[in-house]
Amino acid sequence: MQAILMTAVGEPEVLLAREVPDPHPGPGEILVRATAIPVLYPEIALRAGIFPMVAELPAVFGFQAAGSVTEIGPGVDAALLGARVVAVTAGSGAYAEMVCVPAESAIVIPAQLPTEKAAAVLMGGSVATALLRRAALTGTETILVQAAATGVGGYLTQLAREFGAKHVIATAGGDKTDRALALGADEVLDHRDPHWTRRLRDILAGNTIDVAFEAIGGSSAAELLDLMTPLHGRMLGYGSLSGEPTPITATDLLARGLTYTGCAGPAWLNFVATTRAEVLERAAQGGLEPLIDRTLPLDRAAHAHRLVQDRQTTGTIILQPNPTAP
Repeated sequence: MQAILMTAVGEPEVLLAREVPDPHPGPGEILVRATAIPVLYPEIALRAGIFPMVAELPAVFGFQAAGSVTEIGPGVDAALLGARVVAVTAGSGAYAEMVCVPAESAIVIPAQLPTEKAAAVLMGGSVATALLRRAALTGTETILVQAAATGVGGYLTQLAREFGAKHVIATAGGDKTDRALALGADEVLDHRDPHWTRRLRDILAGNTIDVAFEAIGGSSAAELLDLMTPLHGRMLGYGSLSGEPTPITATDLLARGLTYTGCAGPAWLNFVATTRAEVLERAAQGGLEPLIDRTLPLDRAAHAHRLVQDRQTTGTIILQPNPTAP
């Protein structure tokens, strides 16, 4: 079968298309013929070496793939055979024509939801839903959503009011600001402007941010603290698009009566996983718009990574292992 191997840590060109042996399911596992493989932002960080690769290199890359179950191993419910699922790997193995995962790592796709849309919405929608549940919005609060035109931020913007936001202020880069408005933001700031936090102060006009969904990191995260509601303000950190961690200390928070929640690690990922089936059902019912940028052949995975890395997308890129197949 064709697969994309990560041959080393580095730039997108370390991802190479190769022929590898077909996998076969063992006890408790399923084999999925992939038709839609999402290119996910955490994969960009993994390939670049920001996060460690679990598998020994070279290894088949990828976190998730969607398609149909073609084979089941011993101990797996026979009802899964032929089902459409999104398969979630343990950190490698998804950029391939055939993907083998534990049966419990697969989420069945609702009948009304196209496979490509399921692949696009699952990770970003699940993280956004988990963030909103953790934020516990009251229905009266002003929130800040960063990178709100795509990915997790795009789903946060779509869902925010349903989960209790009254006023949604967003950031987006350059010409993506209109997209953030279309997804439901009330005002949008261009976070490429180094002084965007000053403009946020002007927009607030003396009011404050109750909840900040912080995805940028770097100096702007610390600058937000003085714009947040004393005693009740909550910052949920889940990314560092600037390439720098959030430089916030306990002293910074204590002086203002704020809380900071780091949304990462095994316990957080387990919490995110509990929302996956809900997200697919919500998308199937029209309550969440899957954000798809474009579809590319699997062997153009390196090009897809370059587009995401250079912030040239407004949604998830979907890789197709065999786009000419019926």
